[in-house]
Amino acid sequence: MSCDESAKEYLRKHNVGEIVEQMLKYLTDRRFTDPLQGILAFTQREIVQQHLQLGIRKQSQLEHNMGLDIYDNTPVNKSAIGVIGTIGPISQAVEELETLIKSGLTVVRMNCSHGDHTFHGKTITNARIAAKNLNKHVAIALDTKGPEIRTGFIKDGGNLDLPHDHKLRLTTDPAFLNEGCLEKLYVDYANITKVMEVGQQVYIDDGLLALKIEEIGADYLDTVVVNPSVISGKRGVNLPHVKVDLPAVSEKDKSDLKFAAEQGLDMIFASFIRKAEQVEEVRAVLRQHTDKPIKIISKIENYEGVDNFDEILAASDGIMVARGDLGTEIPIEKVFMAQKMMASKCNAAGKPCIVATQMLESMINNPRPTRAEATDVANAVLDGADLIMLSGETAKGAFRKECVQMMKKISLEAQTTAREEAMFDSIKALRPLPIPTAESIACAAVSSAYELNAAAIVALTNSGATAELVCKYRPPCPVFAVSKVEQTARQLLLHRFCRPIYCANAEESREGRVQIALKEIVESGLGKVGDAVILVHATPDVAAGQGFANQYRVVLLK
Repeated sequence: MSCDESAKEYLRKHNVGEIVEQMLKYLTDRRFTDPLQGILAFTQREIVQQHLQLGIRKQSQLEHNMGLDIYDNTPVNKSAIGVIGTIGPISQAVEELETLIKSGLTVVRMNCSHGDHTFHGKTITNARIAAKNLNKHVAIALDTKGPEIRTGFIKDGGNLDLPHDHKLRLTTDPAFLNEGCLEKLYVDYANITKVMEVGQQVYIDDGLLALKIEEIGADYLDTVVVNPSVISGKRGVNLPHVKVDLPAVSEKDKSDLKFAAEQGLDMIFASFIRKAEQVEEVRAVLRQHTDKPIKIISKIENYEGVDNFDEILAASDGIMVARGDLGTEIPIEKVFMAQKMMASKCNAAGKPCIVATQMLESMINNPRPTRAEATDVANAVLDGADLIMLSGETAKGAFRKECVQMMKKISLEAQTTAREEAMFDSIKALRPLPIPTAESIACAAVSSAYELNAAAIVALTNSGATAELVCKYRPPCPVFAVSKVEQTARQLLLHRFCRPIYCANAEESREGRVQIALKEIVESGLGKVGDAVILVHATPDVAAGQGFANQYRVVLLK
């Protein structure tokens, strides 16, 4: 072999051409003043990556963060975090819902504090039509009013501009339900005069309006404005550090839960949950009207909910960190801490966590979010949220599509900075041993996905349990969950990393369902010929729907 041929063989064998091409792109993207410094930086980065791939050592969080690159536009091999959108009159039409779904909306939310069953029934019908038109899975959630307190309506449908030191009487007299004015405002909690004391504060509209109590009568509180604001009717009322005696499930809630069961909804966002037995009360009402497993997501909105979080989490199918009311019930500087705590405990338990309230609030009226809002969304993803929620942004905002698109873009970028392998190690270390067989299989499958740099994991699941266990261990790739139960497919949208597939053929074989998923992986562009895919399922001797995952295997895409 000649010298020239030997050199060419060396360059080919070690992919030198590809390395040089990558280095040139690295230099041109960053425009180093001294190209030699750029070459050195590139070389150091490549050596670190090689050591990590060879398992010589693991990368620290600091090293990971130091290597983050705003010029790196490598596609993320993950699903965007789920986006929940609250639907109002302006966003209810089928065409509007299709636009939101195409933009990244995965869960439609109906707020029972507003609208009636006729309105919500139309939302459900339109959402299902939109999802069918687009051939996409979209979950539908009903958010209960719960034991919340609200003001009455403002007379003539206007707003109240309440300046500092203004005197305002809060009354429980129903005669003033629709007569709110600058002198008097109705509040729908009859016992407010019994649980409050002079000197305490009342927060209205997520604390934008703060009132200090000066006098208490039989059916009124005389207050003075200490934090001025402009408010409209039917605003939420918070009584910080006060234990209210409202029932967890009101008569209205029972009616709304019956409606949800009859409509075949996928999940309930249960408001103002303060203890575990209240979750069971909600579940008991649902069982009276359906035998289908509707998921219950408990909303933590006050200090009692935070104090009793562990028992609430154990009784719930998931948690929503409802920061609006929570931020008025606990010190506002503690909200971020509560969010991190709740998200982390959800991650350890393998239960979905939703972060909500004012995520892109400014986009109600503006086409771009503030820098702080964009960072807040990203931090929710880094904290471990499975879904992030839009309220007024999609219910009444002027830039609804842009809000959903922005949520999706930020969440994908945030995932590039998350070290899921570190989360995998942490969750694994926290497990009390021994663990059930199905969980051990799920954990081992995720471990193999990291070691093989797998393109995807396929989980065959009818109840959703297998896919949920795989998602719990923070895989490095999407989880394609194939289910013969359509509601299960929609409910799995609650889980980060999960891409549900509904198999309409109830008689489809195990291998048939595997092939459906493998085809989807290739068509979605998330896998190519030769990529490894991990399959998680039960062995053939276990009847479908009768057992649990007890096997995983590796296949290569063809």
